[in-house]
Amino acid sequence: MAHPPDELLTSHLRAVSRSLYPALRVLPISIRPKISVAYLLARAADSIADTQSASVDQRLAALQQLRERVEGTRKDPLEFNELLQGRDSPADRLLLENCEPTVRRLDGFSPADIKLIREVLAAVISGQELDLRRFAGSSPENIKSVQTDAELDDYTYRLAGCVIETWTRLRRAELFPQPYLSDSWLRDQSVRFGKGLHLVAILRDLPADLRQGRCYLPSERLAACALKPADLLRPGNEPRLRPLYNDCLTKADFHLQAGWAYTNALPRGSIRLRLACAWPILIGQETLKRLWTTNVLDYQHRIKISRARVKRLMLRSVLLYPWQGAWRRMVS
Repeated sequence: MAHPPDELLTSHLRAVSRSLYPALRVLPISIRPKISVAYLLARAADSIADTQSASVDQRLAALQQLRERVEGTRKDPLEFNELLQGRDSPADRLLLENCEPTVRRLDGFSPADIKLIREVLAAVISGQELDLRRFAGSSPENIKSVQTDAELDDYTYRLAGCVIETWTRLRRAELFPQPYLSDSWLRDQSVRFGKGLHLVAILRDLPADLRQGRCYLPSERLAACALKPADLLRPGNEPRLRPLYNDCLTKADFHLQAGWAYTNALPRGSIRLRLACAWPILIGQETLKRLWTTNVLDYQHRIKISRARVKRLMLRSVLLYPWQGAWRRMVS
């Protein structure tokens, strides 16, 4: 049964966003509901695209329904009963069951905020649709891969980079009032911020994605390592993958560094916004540190930052905030 709307941004949000929930909750109250609703709808799109029990055509049709409902061109309430039958995850079920009441929350926002959310979700859904078509017919026995670095870069942009970019562009005046910050610099940092967070997730989830027939490491780069996507199912091939994988880790860290520059460009008085940006970066860097030293093809050893460690990172960031130098050195 769907939760009442007033629970969507509290218990519902907590249930489907364990790692990002603290960052969402620390946001200023003026923007928290808008960012949270956009996040829930983006996660719903991801859940639709990831419903393996449904055909590609069914998932594409469901994404189109979601797109039209968000854009306001569809009036019929969203119902994803067919997709729900194939989902065992409680979080995914909550997302799909509550998709319609989440969309209805848009009616309470200003026209400018609705425009922002629609732009972001249009890009996210287009990325999910492209992904479904790219990997159509894939399986553990028939792993398909992105072909080039450019394809991977485009995917991380559509799924994450565009989100922070759009928000920054439409909220420049209130977020970054400093006249010396150029629009081009802010755009570059915001895009790389989002790309970095998503690339960390891709690198962490490599073994699980392979077992769903998807490989986000470019096939042309794998070929240079004398590897095919199917070879990555065997943990013993990890040493041959390491040069390519380490290059991706370096790129992810480079993007997170840009996210940290973006965070510190926010006015120092915007404590809640800075913390909301800082926490995913700190968790991302912690994840990267572990990926440098583990067999990343070992499906039985998934990298996961414990709740206790996350709380320690958050507490440290709060305690160091008054000391600008120590705060900045948290990300290096």
